[in-house]
Order: sequence, then structure tokens, then C-alpha cells
Amino acid sequence: MARILITGGCGFIGRHVAEELLAHGYEVRLYDALIDQVHGGTSAELPEGAEVVRGDMRDVDRLRPALKDCDAVLHLAAEVGVGQSMYEIARYVGANDLGTAVLLEALIDRPVSRIVVASSMSVYGEGHYAREDGSRLEKVRRRAADIRAARWNPVDADGRSLMAVPTDEEKRVDLASIYALTKYVQEQAVLIHGEAYGVDAVALRLFNVFGAGQALSNPYTGVLANFAARLANGERPTIFEDGEQKRDFVHVRDVARAFRLALETPDAAGEVINVGSGAAYTIAGVARLLAEAMGRPELTPEILDRARSGDIRNCFADISKARSILNFEPRHRLEDSLGDFVAWVAGSAAEDRGADMRRQLEERGLVT
Repeated sequence: MARILITGGCGFIGRHVAEELLAHGYEVRLYDALIDQVHGGTSAELPEGAEVVRGDMRDVDRLRPALKDCDAVLHLAAEVGVGQSMYEIARYVGANDLGTAVLLEALIDRPVSRIVVASSMSVYGEGHYAREDGSRLEKVRRRAADIRAARWNPVDADGRSLMAVPTDEEKRVDLASIYALTKYVQEQAVLIHGEAYGVDAVALRLFNVFGAGQALSNPYTGVLANFAARLANGERPTIFEDGEQKRDFVHVRDVARAFRLALETPDAAGEVINVGSGAAYTIAGVARLLAEAMGRPELTPEILDRARSGDIRNCFADISKARSILNFEPRHRLEDSLGDFVAWVAGSAAEDRGADMRRQLEERGLVT
């Protein structure tokens, strides 16, 4: 029976990945620092049958023994938060990139057959766009003057409107935040290590993950959890810009299955693969959908008409590659899968820290 080490295994995604692997006959060891921002205030139970080792990714003396007798590693450990990464730079670079470097050095002496790393859609910056004639633009960035003037949508060099289209893995990376930078370093370091040492390496670029078990009191976690914390406290969800920006929301159970498939599929070795739902949702539409599901439709979104540094306008996944290589198909669409999430929220303590997050950003000039 194969033993798998999951770094960050006690977190929201890690717990679901562990459950998926245990259900399919794997032995599972979880390695996690259990930091308060991520784990404080959550009542989630760890999967029965999983071994737990507490340790920081940079602590090689804790990490090396955790790798003993492991056949593969799923590397999910990371600090997560675009906004926070813009002012806690050393923390993000240290945990994400130095932590990955320590792991890879440890694997030289304790080799495994495969490593799958959790990357992020944030590495794309803006997603793919097309002109009216259907031609695609490889790199699109919004101009600061346009953002300051609340002209939210990107335009081409001639000022003409563009249409957001699904983003595939061939899109050129365009890093717009420190968080995105660290995730790109993580994925590339793992792929380079795999090539050099003959280890099968796979990078999964995750889009916006949602589901029961998210840390509702962490303002830097997923947008759906942030909205839920606001709604549970009788407050309107707050949204930067105009709320019409589009994202892809993928259920955590689908993500967990994608990790197992990436672990088991020989043809995935050396590949970078999007994991999303393949659908686009406006942020304001998601807020209204969640308010309805939580029985608070009167709590309509508060549109801030302000921009946050490091944010992009549109990015949603083309998942053709995941379908063809992993035989992956999403099973839990957002609009049909809020029941379990809402029930989780109802039974959890949800402290709304969104105002504190905005204050931290505003004090540093990171909100326009």
C-alpha cells in the first residue's frame, strides 16, 4: 500500500485530499504547521486514519523524518492571500518558496516516485482575452490611470473593448502579486527538481476552490468564505471594483479527485494542468447566490468601486487538458453545491475580519 505525504495536509484542501486518498486505499501522512490564521476558529476534524506530523516547511529536522517510507508527496503547504502577500512579503516568500526549497533538498536523500504541487491560477495575471475578430491577445494588463478612473475592463492598445475567454495552460505567465510570484516559483522548482532527479512531477494550477471546511475567520481565504462570514454576521458582502469581474469556482471535492488523478496518471508527469470548473461567474452574482442560499437575500453586495493592488479583472479556466490527460470532469457545480457549504457555515464560528483586512491594505496604499 502506497504511503503519501501531504504537506499542508491539515488545511481546507489538504483534508479533502487526504479523505480522497484514504477512500482509495492509500496510507496518508499529514505535515502541517497548524498556524492560527488558517486553523484558528475552525472545528474541522482531521480524516480518521491519517497520521499527523506538526512542523514548519522550513524545519528540515521535522520534515526529513516525515518523508520516511513515503512513496509520493502532494505539496499543498503555502501561505495564501493576494492582498496580504503585498505587505508581508518575507513571510510569503519564506513559507512558500524557501519551504519548497527545503522540501526538494530533503527529497534528494529521501526520493519519492512522484510529487504533485498545488500551483495557482494567479500566475496567469489577467486571463485570456480576444478582440472582436476572435484573435487572442497573449498579454493584457490594465492601465493604472484607467483603474483610478474606475474603467475596470482591459482594452487593447487602441482602446478597443476586449472579451474575456477561457484561459488555457499555454497562456503566458504574468505575475501581478507577490503571492502569484511565490506560486510560480513553487511550481517551477518542483518541475525542475523532477527533471533533474528523475522524479515524476506535476503542477496543478487551482482556480477558486470552495466547499465546507474553509476557515471563515481568515479574511485572506477564498472569496466565498469571506462572503459567508459577512452574511453570517448580518453584514453585506463587500466587493472591490464593480462586482462584474469573473472567476472560476471549483468544488474542493473535485480538486481532491484531481490530486488523486495527478498522482495516479502516468501521462501527467512533467505537465502543468488547470483545475477548475470550466465556468465563469461574476463576483457580485456569486455574492447574491450565496445570500439566497443562506436565507439572507436582503443582504445585497456592497460595491466598493475601489481596486485592490494585485487583483486582476477576469480569469476562468479552460480545462481541456485536465479532461484529456487526467480524465477529469467537475461533478459539483457552484450553483448546485452550496447546501453543504451553507450547513457548514451554520455550524461554525464565523468572525468577520474583512474590515480589518481592508484597513491593513488601505494603510499601506494598496487600495485605489
